[in-house]
Amino acid sequence: QLQLVESGGGLVQPGGSLRLACVASGFTLDQHALGWFRRAPGKEREGVACISRNGTATNTADSVKGRFTISRDRAKNTVYLQMNSLRPEDTAVYFCAANAMPIAGYCTIGIEPWYTSWGQGTQVTVSS
Repeated sequence: QLQLVESGGGLVQPGGSLRLACVASGFTLDQHALGWFRRAPGKEREGVACISRNGTATNTADSVKGRFTISRDRAKNTVYLQMNSLRPEDTAVYFCAANAMPIAGYCTIGIEPWYTSWGQGTQVTVSS
């Protein structure tokens, strides 16, 4: 069974940091482009960051640029989202997603259906 499982969410004060992790089971992420998305209360899900299959390309939403970084560890079959300088507006459920994509150096955060496997999400709350 193909699964993506997120972890690392929690409650953090404004200005703090968290690192989210997403581990794949049942398949290897080597041949996949990977993305992080989030859904804030009362809002639609939005793309946050993605990384291409070969790791040479990343895209980051303007709202988190300079604060969030996506990375992947092939040996651990894991994708990470390092979140620094967190703000209350970053409060959301964060999801990881994967797509088996033949173009090695491409990913997108603008097309959700492009991703074929999704995790269940992890809650991030930024509050004092």
